[in-house]
Amino acid sequence: MKKITLTVFIVLFALATSFAQQEKGIIGKNNWLNNWTDFQSRNQSYAEPSQILTGNITEDTKLVKRHVYLLVGSIFVTNNAVLTIEPGTVILGDYASKASLTITKGAAIIAAGLETDPIIFTSNRQIKKAGDWGGLIILGDAATNKFGNGSVASYYTRLAGSNYAHTNYGGENLNSNSGLMKYVRIEYAGSRVKTGLNFNGLLLAGVGRETVLENIMVSNAQGNSFEIWGGNFSMNKMVSYKANQTDYKFNYGAQCELINSLAVRSPYVSSSSGSRCLEVVAYDKREEVDFAKPSTALKAQNLTFLNVSKDLRADISMGLVKESVYVGENAALDMNKSVISGFNPAVIFENKIQINQQTLDKIKFTDMYFSNCNGNIFVENNSNNEDLENWYGNHAFFNVYSKGHNAETFIDINNLRRPDYRLRINKIIASNEVESN
Repeated sequence: MKKITLTVFIVLFALATSFAQQEKGIIGKNNWLNNWTDFQSRNQSYAEPSQILTGNITEDTKLVKRHVYLLVGSIFVTNNAVLTIEPGTVILGDYASKASLTITKGAAIIAAGLETDPIIFTSNRQIKKAGDWGGLIILGDAATNKFGNGSVASYYTRLAGSNYAHTNYGGENLNSNSGLMKYVRIEYAGSRVKTGLNFNGLLLAGVGRETVLENIMVSNAQGNSFEIWGGNFSMNKMVSYKANQTDYKFNYGAQCELINSLAVRSPYVSSSSGSRCLEVVAYDKREEVDFAKPSTALKAQNLTFLNVSKDLRADISMGLVKESVYVGENAALDMNKSVISGFNPAVIFENKIQINQQTLDKIKFTDMYFSNCNGNIFVENNSNNEDLENWYGNHAFFNVYSKGHNAETFIDINNLRRPDYRLRINKIIASNEVESN
């Protein structure tokens, strides 16, 4: 009887251990990347546009699947109008005019694609390249940590005087609703505005918590894939693929959650100006912000950050591979159950950060899987990370370290048509018993 009890206990312990391992990185019983994503978008061609969108959209408007739309110039949805986009609709961004689409404060976008019929924003060029067109901007009236409200006017050249008012964002309405985006792809965005400034794939400024953002893929962006300025909302099942700059940047008092999301970086397309998977900062310039307001705080759970170097050691020696995560002074990050694979190193803290109990209580890494990184957690420009390694290496944080290659770490990353970036540990798929949609 004792032997049977002991055997049952061992089996249950093994199952519990394997289940705990399965929770790291992006999760799901099934590969949620299937059907709606596209990791080979250069091979796609679309029909010629049959409708042109330009100027301001001032009343409720619906874009339908039977048409292909061409965005020309800087387009603003204004006057509290709602732009609705049918599943399967294709919208082309004009290369010549560096087209962009901005949902202004008070207006909304309802882009509800389907897993089998996503909404696609892409370049109108036959041979597509990063930065062919501008991108999407959504402006809300939730709070930031700036003095007063903000503006995105610097992204537009030759802006008509009456449109300057449409570039403002921010307020006090944490529950504001800028609409819904689900099963949407944004490709080849991020055109250069001026030296040091590019559009992003998707810029969210002052967006409130009633806004729904799920299953959005930004690929081949010349700027950042996702840039967040202030606001209070959740992002679920995001994908950033081969961005030239940063995949996810949170700034100016953003109070956000990033859940079950993926970033795939290539050292051969990354900018030399500090591109990384995740950047969490409180400001670009201290004089811009009011320190009496809440600073940037991100809760990040079940993320997978992956660098696809063919020869990691050689790419590191040539300076092509940087850190995966960067945390700035006065910002908070709670990162949990995530995978960081193939970076140099995994995490860097800004050199202005003082390493003490108060700081480390605001920057948390728990249940992490650090794989094949050239070092784990460092302070910027400081090669001695012994204190940080001892802190985050404590058994209480349940962090795991490995030197496995990507092909051994993930289920199937070499399948360009249907890659599977869920974690493989002892050939066990990373999943949860219950998957939220």
